[in-house]
Amino acid sequence: MTRVRVHTGEINADMEDTSLADLPSFMSNNSCGWIDIFQPEEESTREFLDSQMNFHHLAVDDCFEEPASRVFVYDTHKFTTFKARDADRELDTEYLRAFLRDGWLITVRHAHMPGIAEFRKRIKSKDFKKSGELKSEYLLYQLLDSVADDWTKVLIRKSERLDEIEDQVFDPHHVYPNLLENLHEMKGDLREIAKSTTPLDEVVQRMLRSDEGFITEETKLYYRDLADLTHSIGTRVENYSSGAASTRDTYISQTSMRLAESQAEAAEVMRLLTIIATIMLPITAVASIFGMNVESFGAGNGPIDLTIILGVMAVIGFTMLLWLYVKGYIGKQR
Repeated sequence: MTRVRVHTGEINADMEDTSLADLPSFMSNNSCGWIDIFQPEEESTREFLDSQMNFHHLAVDDCFEEPASRVFVYDTHKFTTFKARDADRELDTEYLRAFLRDGWLITVRHAHMPGIAEFRKRIKSKDFKKSGELKSEYLLYQLLDSVADDWTKVLIRKSERLDEIEDQVFDPHHVYPNLLENLHEMKGDLREIAKSTTPLDEVVQRMLRSDEGFITEETKLYYRDLADLTHSIGTRVENYSSGAASTRDTYISQTSMRLAESQAEAAEVMRLLTIIATIMLPITAVASIFGMNVESFGAGNGPIDLTIILGVMAVIGFTMLLWLYVKGYIGKQR
């Protein structure tokens, strides 16, 4: 069901619930303000935006389709759409559409957004510009700034998490589980953030272009400040992503070094066992020969002569050498 709420910028005033049918009379009695259309029903909302507000049909279509982040200046109004964070999950995003006309900011959205909640707090505060100074371009600036501040809070949490993972990677006293998975998850989260913050920065930069004619001279200073903020957000995302990649490479190098050290220890053990076996081999041969129950060296009285046993051993040894040579394990390699 479509929910329509209106705020005219009065200090500490809550947003008023109204309906699409009552909006024209409400707008005629007030010169400026913010209209928020939440979860719009397509038929009635499209009729209001298209027929009563005379918004361009392409902009109206974007309210009910998956648009791209963009900025348009039409003859009687302006339109922009950009991604804002969804309140359901930390990195879920939804498109927020905004129309600017005659001092009014009209937003159309399909989900709860923390940026909208922050903007609602701002427009009620005493520090917000009031009365004749309350223009639609300034309202949009505050809305965009609220969305950007929301992304900044997310980045602060990601920065703290990245610092925690880095401390775990470089901790020489403990081995922490799932570090590689955590670093991959961090890289994925930063990539998702960039998918929204980069287009947001591009939208703001385009608004500042003089040939667009989107903002007025009196609000240009605010949008320049906003452009610095959105650009810094993009830079922070890139820096955090590079830091996560560097930490991941360091962790992989440390793991490879630990594996190489373990293999070296195993090789040293095998070398020691080989030395022991080499020393014991002649001793075992002498003990085996002199321990046989055959008549030799003046000892034993068995039925089999020592010469026969040695001959059988020699035949077995020669057969094994021949088999290894045929297989290519010794001698000329195939």
